[in-house]
Amino acid sequence: MKNLVLVLLLSVAYCSAFPAEPPKGNEESDAKFAEQYLEKYYNLQKNVRMSRKKGDSPFTQKIKEMQQFLGLQVTGKLDSDTMELMHQPRCGFQDVGEFSVFPGNRGWRKTEITYRIVNYTPDIPRAEVDYAIQRAFGVWSGVTPLTFTRIYDEVSDIEISFAAQVHNDFYPFDGPHGTLAHAFAPSSGIGGDAHFDEDETWTSGSNGYNLFLVAAHEFGHSLGLLHSSDPSALMYPTYHFTEPSEFRLPEDDVNGIQSLYGARTAPREPTEPEQPREPSTPSSCLPNITFDAVTTLRGEILFFKDTSFWRQISPQSVVENHEIKTFWPTLPNHIQAAYEVQDRDEVFVFKGAKYWVISGYEVTTDSPKSIYDLGFPRSVRRIDAAVYDEKSGKTYLFVNDNYWSFDENKKSMDTGYPKKIVDGFPGLTKIRAAFQKDGLLYFFDGHRQYEFSTAKKRVTRLLKNNSWIKCGNNKASNLKKVLKIK
Repeated sequence: MKNLVLVLLLSVAYCSAFPAEPPKGNEESDAKFAEQYLEKYYNLQKNVRMSRKKGDSPFTQKIKEMQQFLGLQVTGKLDSDTMELMHQPRCGFQDVGEFSVFPGNRGWRKTEITYRIVNYTPDIPRAEVDYAIQRAFGVWSGVTPLTFTRIYDEVSDIEISFAAQVHNDFYPFDGPHGTLAHAFAPSSGIGGDAHFDEDETWTSGSNGYNLFLVAAHEFGHSLGLLHSSDPSALMYPTYHFTEPSEFRLPEDDVNGIQSLYGARTAPREPTEPEQPREPSTPSSCLPNITFDAVTTLRGEILFFKDTSFWRQISPQSVVENHEIKTFWPTLPNHIQAAYEVQDRDEVFVFKGAKYWVISGYEVTTDSPKSIYDLGFPRSVRRIDAAVYDEKSGKTYLFVNDNYWSFDENKKSMDTGYPKKIVDGFPGLTKIRAAFQKDGLLYFFDGHRQYEFSTAKKRVTRLLKNNSWIKCGNNKASNLKKVLKIK
């Protein structure tokens, strides 16, 4: 009998962060659907299905198990949140907690892994397939001692192929918009192989299924990982589009793969005691600069990028550059969204499914928190941008081409959301960073910045991304004199 096999069912329809609303059903139909779901993903035994109404039955216990794993309130009941999540597009393999490995399988017994691309999809050029596959392996080799070498004429450790319907592995694909791909656990023979459904539309972008993202997830299984319960993790069961250029392997996935193979070690370089340095004027004046997030902080503007941020203290001052960890050691790098509520002297910082609160200049001790506590559905795994509108008291939070409205006074999501960005903010379809200044909203997308008037409900100016940043050769002022942060 074959070693343990993983079959990955990544999505049932186009799965952006906003799946279709689950079908309206009655109590009996919901229960039947839930039974099938729990049988498939939580090992509910068929012979105990009819006891679901008898107190704390096996059926109820499995609901609680599912709610616990996916971070829902554990009620044991088929409430609306539970049914919504059950209807989410997801992987077909049974769920397990945290980062996990195949029972009894500790991955490959070597660090030099070979792969071969057996055939190609006609959806995208061969060179793009090669690049997507190579980059997907690079996601894992970047944090482990593993190396991946492509071979052409011999059978490799990980065979990669595109196929439709029945394809000789006992797990036939099901046509468009069903099973996207599946992979097999590390072992000899078919172990490690990854198959992609040719009936899907593969792409290098967002219109269809991004091959790089699906392949990176699949190769995690090929290396021995199961699913994560962290919605921001690559190994979370459902497909979720992220701009490939912005993709970074989340910490949960790093911990998981390093539990199998250890961390990547780089040659050690001689080190000398670090000398204090003056804030520098970075290359933010480049016309093609992009930002991960932008927010105000007590009158200043902060522009986050990778592991650092730029401070624009005043329109007349030269911009300063600092490492995020120098100011806030408990904040993550690669921040994805941020906004300030001036009345409360608080800044909210987002990464993945978590957010941190900076009160004054200090990160609160109860940070990080879950974005689901704010009222987001479980299908949302990251926030692209956020901005607080002082006039309305609303915070707008952007994900892909949709946005939510959060009432800061009531501290709850407004009803009727999400809505399309283009409907609420005509002229815009996607927002990567945002902040408010002098009653106007400023939105960043790629290399462009849009000035938006909520009163006129239209874009009033198109600006360069670095329009707020004063460039120059003067030394920035000493940090301790302008910002007292411990």
